[in-house]
Amino acid sequence: MAEWFVAVNGESKGPWDEAQLAAEARAGRVDAQTLVYGPGTADWTPLGQVAALAPLLAAPRAAVAAAPAPAAAAAPAARAQAPSRAAAGGEKVGHTLEEFLAQTAEKDNPGDVFELESSHLLEVHVNGRVWSKLGSMVAYRGDLKFVREGAFEHGVGHFLKKAISGEAAPLSKIEGRGICYLADEKKTVNILRLDGRQSLCVNGNDLLAFEDGITHEITMHRRIAGMLAGGLFSVRLSGNGMVAIVSHGRPLTLRCSAADPVITDPNATVAWSGNLSPEFKTDISLRSFIGRGGGEAFQMRFAGDGFVVVQPYEEKPVIQGQGR
Repeated sequence: MAEWFVAVNGESKGPWDEAQLAAEARAGRVDAQTLVYGPGTADWTPLGQVAALAPLLAAPRAAVAAAPAPAAAAAPAARAQAPSRAAAGGEKVGHTLEEFLAQTAEKDNPGDVFELESSHLLEVHVNGRVWSKLGSMVAYRGDLKFVREGAFEHGVGHFLKKAISGEAAPLSKIEGRGICYLADEKKTVNILRLDGRQSLCVNGNDLLAFEDGITHEITMHRRIAGMLAGGLFSVRLSGNGMVAIVSHGRPLTLRCSAADPVITDPNATVAWSGNLSPEFKTDISLRSFIGRGGGEAFQMRFAGDGFVVVQPYEEKPVIQGQGR
C-alpha cells in the first residue's frame, strides 16, 4: 500500500496508508482540502486533487451531508488546516503560520540515498561517504564533515586533467552519518540510478552529487580546444549507484542514432549517453567574429545509439569576447 504524509492542524502526520486515510475521511478529520504528500506528488497537494486519493472522499461526502454541523469551536482549526484559495490555482500559498509550516516542512520520505525534498533541493541520506559539488550544501543534521577532493586523490592523470581543463566544479566529500541538503542556484534537480552496466557523461557544471560507488573521470574534448567558453570538459560517471544532475528548468531528452544524429548548443547541453562521443561542428566566418553571425558558431553533434539531455538555457556565451 502507498504511504502518505498528511498535514493536520499544522503538523505532519503519517505515514498513513490509503485505508487509514479513508477512515480519517469517514470520521471527518480530513477532507478534499487537507494537504497530503506521497507517491506521485512533487509537493504538498490538496487531497481532492490527488487522483489516487479522490475516490476516498466519495463516502465521506454522503456522510457529511447527513451529519450535524461541526461545533463552532472546531472552526479555527479547520481554517488553519485549509489552504488559501490561491492553492487551487497553483499560486503562492501560506497565509497562516500553520499553512506555511505544513507546506515547507521537511518531508520524511526514507528509502533511497537521494530524495527530492523539492524540485530545487536534494536530500541526501549519508551513511559513509557521498560526493557533491563543492559549495552546494545548504543545511545538514547529524555527524557530517565536508572535505574538498584532494589534488591527487584519484591519481596523477586525474589531477593533470583537472589542471588542464580548469574544471569549474570541484568536488567535496560528505563523510559521516546524517542528512544533508544540496542545491545549486535554484536549478532543477534530477535523480537517476546507474546499474553498473550504464555510464553517463555530464557537463561538469551540472553535476550535483553521486554515491561513493560511482566512478568519475574527466573527459577532455580536445578538438577546437580553447575556442569554446564551456562544454569542452565533461565528467564520465559509471558504476552502481545514484547520481543527481541539475538543469536550468525542466530538461529535454532527445534520442539519437547513426541515421538520425542530434546537434546541440554546447552551453545548453547537460548530459549524454556514456557510449556517445560528441563531435564539434564549427561554422566560423568573419561575420561570427565581428558579432554579426547567427550566434551558433559551435555545435555538438551526437551520432550513435543513445540520448542527449539539454536544458532551455545557455550557461554562457560560446565564444569568449564574441562581438567585441
